Amino acid sequence: MAKKGKNKPSSNTIAQNKKARFDYFLVEKFEAGVALQGWEVKSLRAGKGQLTDSYVHLKNGEAFLLNCQIQPLATASTHFVCEPTRYRKLLLHQKEINKLEAFADQKGYTVVATALYWKRHLVKCEVCIAKGKQLHDKRQTEKERDWNREKQRALQSSR
Repeated sequence: MAKKGKNKPSSNTIAQNKKARFDYFLVEKFEAGVALQGWEVKSLRAGKGQLTDSYVHLKNGEAFLLNCQIQPLATASTHFVCEPTRYRKLLLHQKEINKLEAFADQKGYTVVATALYWKRHLVKCEVCIAKGKQLHDKRQTEKERDWNREKQRALQSSR
């Protein structure tokens, strides 16, 4: 017998912050839960989330996700006011928060959100400790990316 149910999506990723991977060296990654309201979950299921320019703010032993935009659905949020860029609490263990705070206090380090994704039925956020790249590092990254692209083209044309 065939199982009943919806087709499983090919990827669990909701949104990625590709700019963070270009602007920073990612030192260490953490997985954090996100405290969301009902309309936000519905919007994320519809693919209305965006992580561009988002970062993590650490205050009073808690972590908050800032500048993460979740656009409300017209059908799901008609009876109350929705704020697309509100502070969203990140659910982390105290040891992890302490480690993030220790790095964030050092010069040149920051804490950024790099991805939002589904893990079973929960929304998770990939939080990274990041060290800022200088201009020459960004140029080197571009050169490597261009070189890899040229290698792939050469391999495909030789087939």
